[in-house]
Amino acid sequence: MRTLHVAPGDSAGASLLRAIRDAGRDEEVLRCRDDLSCGPIESDDRSARMAWWARFFGVPEFEDDFETFWNRVTITDDRLVIWFGRHSAPELAFFLAFADRLGDRSYDIVDVTSARSPAVSLVLTDRLRALLGTERPVTAQEREEASRQWRRLRVENAPFRVVTPTGLVSAPIDHFDALLIERTTPEWRKIGRIVGDTMGCNLKPYWQVGDLMLRARVVALVGEGKLLADGDPWDSSCRVRLPG
Repeated sequence: MRTLHVAPGDSAGASLLRAIRDAGRDEEVLRCRDDLSCGPIESDDRSARMAWWARFFGVPEFEDDFETFWNRVTITDDRLVIWFGRHSAPELAFFLAFADRLGDRSYDIVDVTSARSPAVSLVLTDRLRALLGTERPVTAQEREEASRQWRRLRVENAPFRVVTPTGLVSAPIDHFDALLIERTTPEWRKIGRIVGDTMGCNLKPYWQVGDLMLRARVVALVGEGKLLADGDPWDSSCRVRLPG
């Protein structure tokens, strides 16, 4: 039976594929390109997700990838190995959604949290290669608990989902605003620096959010007058500062 490794994102998938090839193994990696830690999740209709992502990308370029991913994992006869980290909001959301979609289907998991990293995408290639072969079957209790948690999160349908010591919880749209404002000064600073500093603080000990969603919140804060911008805040060269 062929083995299909399932990765939570482009970066994680690229790192995992490199590790597999370095180990001399001819196995496929399938990437989930949808970050389910943010945006609407109430419906399985992909059009709701694509309409939401189109607000940021303009064109729903990933639409076929989203459909292809879920079709592939639900109908394949390959042996599935699911990679994720419980300290990463996007990766934990991916695992919970995956467990809910596949129901009683058997598959193996590799939880990289034990590798002292919050996310597969942040694990060095050598360490990922060392984890090959350490996968284990998911238990019925793990599947049921993951599905239960995901269904609760879907009912809540919050703008964000973040990691806590007890698992993934819903968070409001302004959840990261205070962190962004704390890293903004009365002097002009590039938005990229503010976003980067905010992401850095989220690595202790969790990986909570990506740069796109933080930039979107900076844009919203500018629109609300809580930050001032010297141009279009979607522009990578734009700077912002505190009012006053």
